[in-house]
Amino acid sequence: MLLTLASTAQIQLHTETQLTTSSGEYTPLWLQANRYGLSSLEKTNGYLRAALSRPVEADSLRQWRRGGCADIAVTTGFTSRMVVQQLYGEIGWKKGLLTVGAKEQPMELRDQELSSGAQTLGINARPVPGVRIELKDYWDVPGLSHWLGFKGHIFYGKTTDDNWQVDFTRRQELYTENTMLHTKAGFLRIGPNDKPLQLELGLEMGCQFAGTSYMKRATKEILKNESGFMSYLRAFLPGSSEANETDYRNKEGNHVGSLLARLNYEGKDFGVSLYADHYFEDQSGFFFLDFDGYGTGEQWDSWERFNWLIYDLRDLQLGLELRLKKCRWVQTVVAEYISTKYQSGPVYHDHSRFLSDHVGGIDDYYNHHIFTGWQHWGQVMGNPLFRSPLYNDDGTIKVHDNRFTAWHLGISGTPVDGLHYRLLATWQRGFGTYKVPYPDPRNNVSLLAEASYVFPAHSKLSGWSLRGAVATDQGKLLGNNTGVQLTIGHDMNIHFKKKR
Repeated sequence: MLLTLASTAQIQLHTETQLTTSSGEYTPLWLQANRYGLSSLEKTNGYLRAALSRPVEADSLRQWRRGGCADIAVTTGFTSRMVVQQLYGEIGWKKGLLTVGAKEQPMELRDQELSSGAQTLGINARPVPGVRIELKDYWDVPGLSHWLGFKGHIFYGKTTDDNWQVDFTRRQELYTENTMLHTKAGFLRIGPNDKPLQLELGLEMGCQFAGTSYMKRATKEILKNESGFMSYLRAFLPGSSEANETDYRNKEGNHVGSLLARLNYEGKDFGVSLYADHYFEDQSGFFFLDFDGYGTGEQWDSWERFNWLIYDLRDLQLGLELRLKKCRWVQTVVAEYISTKYQSGPVYHDHSRFLSDHVGGIDDYYNHHIFTGWQHWGQVMGNPLFRSPLYNDDGTIKVHDNRFTAWHLGISGTPVDGLHYRLLATWQRGFGTYKVPYPDPRNNVSLLAEASYVFPAHSKLSGWSLRGAVATDQGKLLGNNTGVQLTIGHDMNIHFKKKR
């Protein structure tokens, strides 16, 4: 529930209780994924949640806007008994917005409830508290008759899962403390809003940096990562090298990102969009190029000739979104295909004094040798089809299945006023990782059927809502799990008359 203050000072209060119970080893995928980390793999879990907020949209008629939110849940069967899900304040001016604190941020260029998820900046893990400045909506570049717009954000924050990492690894495997997180994104819109055809192009990037890395117990190595002003700059513009680098110099921090594109057509009776998300972890995945012109002997680390390796564009998330404007039973359909098998190839060799060839493969998506990979509180911060570390029973904070192909389908509609449903179906074939491949591919099917009802404003139950869902996993990737989930919510607006 949320609080809102406008000229009649409106505050929104939302309270919610949820209970999930399952058979099998885990809660099924689509009962716990893409919920901003407010979820659990435990077979029986639940929470009582209260959120008080004032969205900046309450000041939509003003140039200066203010808002904030306090959103707290008391849980059972979760990684912590109390979760501060959101706690932030924000100030907006025209299209600009400054947010301080932890806030759930939506995905870009895809449907929030039907997509399998974004590959870099997803909605699968708990929000990270920090400072974010952004252009939330497209700003039209002057002098181009609204044909070109820009939006984007810059964020710096600190992860909050230090204690969980210690408990999960029992200090036997790699874990980190005081890790900082940086994200940034920029998007271009080509084509005015009043035209049926638009193209959107984007770049999302993230970086884990600073803090302390505690390596596996066998090595007993402790790395103090760079944490001064320059580390913040290098998180924004990758540079320097890791704390334990010698001859070979990887860029400081764990850098990840996605190249994004979306083509939209908006007609009278329907709209359709085609979109793509290419995930990368280094220059071979970003530029599809890597330098391979090093010398030998004393010149082994010098650029001696102009020679480059060209990498293929094989790893992609491709999506189709169909919006039917006159059909209430089926309003939105999303279909996606994802492949992450290539990862710049199965060979990695850094040039040396004796062999100058440089091949930058085995990108090992979402994993890192110094940081605990692209995760927060055990849930990946991107697409949940990368099996999150929470599933691991060996104490490692790693993604053990990052090479896979998948097909995903989502359908939603509102047959009658107040009644909404969504259906999700995902087939996935996992191959493990390059370093630890499965002897045989593992297949998995995950299904979800969910319906929600909001009681009408004129009824005695005005403000109340019910949501019920049933889901299942079948296969060797996630096991055989079947579960049901019930959520009861209540929304209320609180108004304060403006003093004269």
